[in-house]
Amino acid sequence: MAKGNINVSVENIFPLIKKFLYSDHEIFLRELISNGTDATSKLKHLISIGEAKTELGDAKIEVSIDKDGKTITIKDQGLGMTADEVEKYINQIAFSGAEEFLDKYKDNESGIIGHFGLGFYSAFMVADKVEIITKSFKDEPAAHWTCDGSPEYTLVEHDKSDRGTEIILHVAEDSLEFLEDSKIEGLLTKYNRFNQVPIKFGTKEINDPEFTPATTKDAEGKETTEPHKQITVDNIINNTDPAWTKAPADLNDEDYTNFYRELYPMQFEESLFHIHLNVDYPFNLTGILFFPKLSQNMDMQKDKIQLYQNQVYVTDNVEGIVPDFLQMLKGVIDSPDIPLNVSRSYLQADGAVKKISGYITKKVADKLSSLFKKDRADFETKWNDIKVIIEYGMLSEDKFFDKAKKFALYPTVADTFFTFDELIEKTKDAQTDKEGNHVILYTSNKEAQHSYIQDATAKGYEVLVLDSPIISHLMQKLEGGDAKVKFTRVDADFIDNLIKKDENVISKLSDEEKETLKPIIEAAVPTKTYTVQLEAMDSSASPFLITVPEFMRRMKEMQASGGGGMMGMGNFPDMYNLIVNTNSPLVSEILNNKDAEAQKGLISQAFDLAKLSQNLLHGEELTNFIKRSYELIK
Repeated sequence: MAKGNINVSVENIFPLIKKFLYSDHEIFLRELISNGTDATSKLKHLISIGEAKTELGDAKIEVSIDKDGKTITIKDQGLGMTADEVEKYINQIAFSGAEEFLDKYKDNESGIIGHFGLGFYSAFMVADKVEIITKSFKDEPAAHWTCDGSPEYTLVEHDKSDRGTEIILHVAEDSLEFLEDSKIEGLLTKYNRFNQVPIKFGTKEINDPEFTPATTKDAEGKETTEPHKQITVDNIINNTDPAWTKAPADLNDEDYTNFYRELYPMQFEESLFHIHLNVDYPFNLTGILFFPKLSQNMDMQKDKIQLYQNQVYVTDNVEGIVPDFLQMLKGVIDSPDIPLNVSRSYLQADGAVKKISGYITKKVADKLSSLFKKDRADFETKWNDIKVIIEYGMLSEDKFFDKAKKFALYPTVADTFFTFDELIEKTKDAQTDKEGNHVILYTSNKEAQHSYIQDATAKGYEVLVLDSPIISHLMQKLEGGDAKVKFTRVDADFIDNLIKKDENVISKLSDEEKETLKPIIEAAVPTKTYTVQLEAMDSSASPFLITVPEFMRRMKEMQASGGGGMMGMGNFPDMYNLIVNTNSPLVSEILNNKDAEAQKGLISQAFDLAKLSQNLLHGEELTNFIKRSYELIK
């Protein structure tokens, strides 16, 4: 029997291990299974090159719980260790690694990406005593190592005869929750459901696939089928060969659909399409990304991509690895080249990680371009479900913007779709004003802005439907590429002012009559919010029209969606134009009415109707308008 002391240079390292990442102490199981997986994979390699004269057999990792004995055992059938190797790898290398890890990160635990590195000594997060019983594939005696959480350990021979390592955790009183089957199975499913080596956790009953139930008839001719025969099999909780580890040529659409369901069993909608990542130079990266159907709310969609390292789950917070705009996707990325024991700020500055991020962006852009070219009609049907991601990417990544400009779509109120170049070509003649400005009209709400849309389409103008939460920012970027292109919402002014042509509509009211009318209107409306503007319009057009100045409205929208540099400017006030149609018969009646009360009533009714068309009439004002309207039709 040998006794010894682990060389401790960090004071009280075991209490530090115990308390380290107390909220994440569940990672002990992932770390220990990773060690068992590593031992099994190394043995497989040694056998393949003739260095190990043994058979791998049906190698698996087994996790078991003894509630009475308060132990958890993790058993593998890998390399195993000799006593000298236990001394070297457990007492020296593994401990030094844990010591270095804790010394470096104990004051910055929240910033570590994956918490890999603590390794074997993570066992002391939940155990107050740990045993290792191990038998090497070499022809040497088995070894039994024991440590009670102090720097002292014992190392003796053991009679274990089968190859591999058993780690026995004597669970501490404050960690007894880990003796529950549901807890352990949940952790195995979370971290190791795609582990490279099969993981057994107990057994389960299944129908015997080789047994065919017999069917018999009773005296009355009624058929009876005997029950299925049950057999007991190992409960293997993981899929060792997930879709992302295979070549795309070896998978079909059904395989990808089944994998999506495997990843997200509670997701009832299918994904729209997938992108398979597979690169081995200049870095190693595999994975599958899925485009889900998205709501307009971007933030709710994040933390859906799962990061793995060699098929072991790390995190679903991939900030710094996956470009921000793609974090609304779902799926898996797996790379041994992403450093996990670093802070997120370091990760975002790492050159290799930036290359990975750039590669993912390029693959997504190429896939979208391919789908657009292959079946544009199908791409158009999916546009509303993917536009937020593409528009966000165009805003945040210049390289993506350059590629996406060729397949990003701009739908119209007539349910047609244009790319930006097609849109410019289609509208350049009709929608260029007398100053040479090319005006692109759009609506953010087809129902609310219906009358304005009608006025525009009656003149043969195209009206786009742009209603995503970040569209104001994207319009500004698109306008920056051509000083003559201007996006204007269809209710920003009356249609003849939006796209001014050479022809002028003659006003039925003289300049003197206008000067008389304007103060009458201004006296009846809140001029702090509404600027009264007299314009000659078609006589059949509305007498009063409320418009929102494009610049002011866009600034408010950009501020609401987090426009850069605008958050400290205070809230933009609500400002509207009240356009009075000087060619409307009602406006002439208002001017010529000598009864001040009747005149005011006409203005109020016309003003409220204009507000109603812009969804600006609420509360008491709406109640009074309804009452007044009933009085008028009595």
